[in-house]
Amino acid sequence: MGGQAELDRRPEGVTDATVRAVAKVSEAFEAVEELRGRLYGVHRLVGIADFALGEACALLRDAGHRELADQLEQEVVGRNLIPGHWTFQIVEEFDDGYYADFRRLEKAVRDELVQGRRHVYESGLKQDRRTEGLPGHEATPEDVR
Repeated sequence: MGGQAELDRRPEGVTDATVRAVAKVSEAFEAVEELRGRLYGVHRLVGIADFALGEACALLRDAGHRELADQLEQEVVGRNLIPGHWTFQIVEEFDDGYYADFRRLEKAVRDELVQGRRHVYESGLKQDRRTEGLPGHEATPEDVR
């Protein structure tokens, strides 16, 4: 399928109100996807900071500052980010709980209301906003000349 037909993702009989509602659910989930990426970024940055601080403690010791190195190492290196949790535990709980449930339910909404189709609202926007026949406004990659 190519051209304008590729953009016609709305199942027959689905109302504008339903398309907007499904799009809002998907928009919310897209924000959660971005949040998930940021959580993984926090996970990585905390790990980088922890190892860098460990190296800094060794450098402080080498420079004759054993007490400060010991205090940093004892109070911060390897410390939980929140009580009882290193970042990998936070990421795993998020992935297995909130994220997994939201992902499942967002798909269930699409499956029930728009035959599982993704980006129905956006495909309609593309239909409305592009200038047919103008370079850079092709409906699909196959339409690029």
